[in-house]
Amino acid sequence: MSGHNKWANIKHRKEAQDSKRSAEFTKVIRELTVAARSGGGDPDMNPRLRVAIEKAREANMPKDTVERAIKRGTGELEGVNYEEIMYEGYAPAGVALYISTLTDNKNRTIADIRHVLTKYGGSLAEGGSVGWQFERKGVIIVSKDAVSDPDEFMMKVIDSGAEDIKEDEDVYTITTLPEMLYKVVDALNDYKIDSYEPTFIPKMSVHVSGKDAEKVLQVINSLEELDDIQDVYSNFDIDDKELEEIMSRIG
Repeated sequence: MSGHNKWANIKHRKEAQDSKRSAEFTKVIRELTVAARSGGGDPDMNPRLRVAIEKAREANMPKDTVERAIKRGTGELEGVNYEEIMYEGYAPAGVALYISTLTDNKNRTIADIRHVLTKYGGSLAEGGSVGWQFERKGVIIVSKDAVSDPDEFMMKVIDSGAEDIKEDEDVYTITTLPEMLYKVVDALNDYKIDSYEPTFIPKMSVHVSGKDAEKVLQVINSLEELDDIQDVYSNFDIDDKELEEIMSRIG
């Protein structure tokens, strides 16, 4: 599993255990609103909204909060108009950053991103200089605890149309083409899926360690704490033991 995916899985487990919900609520509410605005308020007909609702459930968001966010997106309620913008940049050691935002104030957003990058030795990049380093994919995470027969599970994954499946220490990571994500999720409905979402996967990785590794994780962690940031995709690779040790200090 690449460093970025490992980071995402550790964060996912940690967020499920702690009480830092306010920032997560803000991000999910924005995603619910924009998803509903772009594809309608019916999750059965709007895969992006379906994922956003699942994230709201994981965050224990109240049902009425979810419904209001969706209604703001469909125009049934007044609300802020968020714009989707991708920013590109570099962390220390030449690690690429592809930054997904939902913002109602571009000047504020880019100023906040620039501040974080400068603080930890990174920089903003010209549009198009980083995005080509990533591929749009669907990623599904299934805990090994949910799989009683690994051979049968892997065969079902292959038959469902997935591109790849990788076995990590405690999870299976399934990769799909973006348009196949929800078909594969439906095919695996007999298994408890930890998470699924469209994402960006790096075409190549940059290995970092020591102080560079810590600075890279500090950059990404600080960016992800900004309200306007939805996701930060990166191409870093860090040894698992070092990654967990750094996260225990900064996470």
